[in-house]
Order: sequence, then C-alpha cells, then structure tokens
Amino acid sequence: MEYKDYYKTLGVTRDATQPEIKRAYRKLARKFHPDVSKEPDAEARFKEINEANEVLHDPEKRAAYDALGSSWHAGQDFRPPPGGVHHDFHFGADEAAEFSDFFSSIFGREFHPGAQGQRRRRGQDQTARIAIDLEDAYRGATRQLRLDIPEVGPDGRVTSRTRTLNVRIPPGVTQGRQIRLAGQGGPGINGGHAGDLYLEIDINPHRFFTTDGKDIHLRLPIAPWEAALGASVSVPTLGGTVNLKVPPGSQSGQRLRLKGRGLPGEPAGDAMIMLEIVTPPATTDAAKAAYRDMAERLHFNPRAEMGV
Repeated sequence: MEYKDYYKTLGVTRDATQPEIKRAYRKLARKFHPDVSKEPDAEARFKEINEANEVLHDPEKRAAYDALGSSWHAGQDFRPPPGGVHHDFHFGADEAAEFSDFFSSIFGREFHPGAQGQRRRRGQDQTARIAIDLEDAYRGATRQLRLDIPEVGPDGRVTSRTRTLNVRIPPGVTQGRQIRLAGQGGPGINGGHAGDLYLEIDINPHRFFTTDGKDIHLRLPIAPWEAALGASVSVPTLGGTVNLKVPPGSQSGQRLRLKGRGLPGEPAGDAMIMLEIVTPPATTDAAKAAYRDMAERLHFNPRAEMGV
C-alpha cells in the first residue's frame, strides 16, 4: 500500500500547531466539500482531507503517526509494523468505513459496538452561499435563510430537517467573504458539539457599480465641454449623490478618486470614477452647424500623433 503524508494533504509542516492544522482543514474542507465544490475529484479529496484531519487534530493519533518517522514520502510503498502502531483506537462501523487501508494499518479498524455510543464527535462544518445586493453590503441587512440540515435521530439514523435562520449581514462585507455561524453546521455525534456554518457572500450585479474589494467603480458619462473646460458634476455613490470636480482638459478613461466613498470599514473603500466623454448627437441643423463651426475654429486633429 502507499504511504499517506497527512501533513502534505493539509498543506502544513510537520511542526504545525493545532490552530494551524484546524485552519488548514477548514479551508480545504470548504473548498472540496462535495455539496459545493466544482472540482472533478472533490469527493475523493474531501475524504483524504477528513482522514488527515482525523489523525493530526488528535494529539494521540498524531503522536502515533509521527512515530513512523519523517523519512517517508507520499505514494511510497509502505509496509506497516506488525500489529500496527497503537492498539487503543477503536471506531464505530460507519466511522471505520471512511478511512483508507493505510489508516487501518496504523490505527486498526476494530469495530466495537459500544465505541460509537461512548465517543463524542464534533459535527462537520458546512458551507452555503447567500446572494445580497450591493446596497445590503454597504448598509448591512438581515436575511432569512432556509437550509436542509442533517440531523441524527435517537435511533442513530441521519435525517434531513429544514431550518430557518435569521442571518445578520454586517456593513462592509465584500464579495467572497465568509460569515461564520457557530454551532449551525452538522450535528454532533453522541452529544458532541455541532459544527459551524460558513456563509459565502455573493454580491448581485449592480446597475452602475462594480466592486474590487471595498472599492466601488463607476463609469461616469460627461459632455465634451465639461471635459474641456472643467465642471462640477453630480455623481451617484452608495451613500448618496456627491459633487465631483472634473478638471479642465480631462480625457476619456481618466480616473478620479472619491476617498472613503466605497464600502465601509477600517479603512473604508474608495469610489473610483472613470470619465467617459459622450458626444452629443448631430440630429438637428443647429447641432450640425455647431459641429462645423467647432471644426473650423479648433483645427483639431485627434490622429496627429499617428502622423496621419
């Protein structure tokens, strides 16, 4: 059989602390959970991650695993010592079925009917996505979320129960941020603590704005004379309309910043304004005459730098 490098599976070093192992496991479990992951090998990776965490988060199992030495490499042919490393680890039937042959060769896979009832286990962390409007991200909001949560009944069977949660969205949340709801994840086994629920924020497309972290971006149309002469123009922001000074000689694509007018936080984001000069249509005789007069008076060639 092949040796499994549990440290490599979780992406931590052999001297990683327990908090580091916990953080690494949660990050990978969220990424590869079969219910949410789009990775083609998500289910297999998720099982590997859970097995690695089962060993490394438990000081006794980790010590037994470390006793094999650090000279082994992932995928290397492994022959376990006779009888395994440790003989005091027992698992329930369902629990034992989750682990690989390598795991059982080290810790055993002996089934004790009473073991499942004696051992408490923390429930699995779960993830879900919640879509909000950009205005909700700016002001904060409360949303009602309905989830199907697995629940272990008195007979040990896992059933599904619909739960309704009132979720508070704090002001200043950004795209992809996760909100942790402690104890709202998978149920614990045999009186163990429930896992946590992680809600990933998905901000709906906005009519005017796009976001980059806490900054918001806006394309602002301006008239040619506003760009040429300068002007004070009204600009929409998430906090309301503000006045923006367009400097004389402004060009399309030029960016101006409204500091602190993005999503709130410490520090708050900015509003990044990109100017876009819009040419008035020449649909009347007066408008056409004005354009001809402009052409004669300004003698302007926008392609002069190209030599044409």
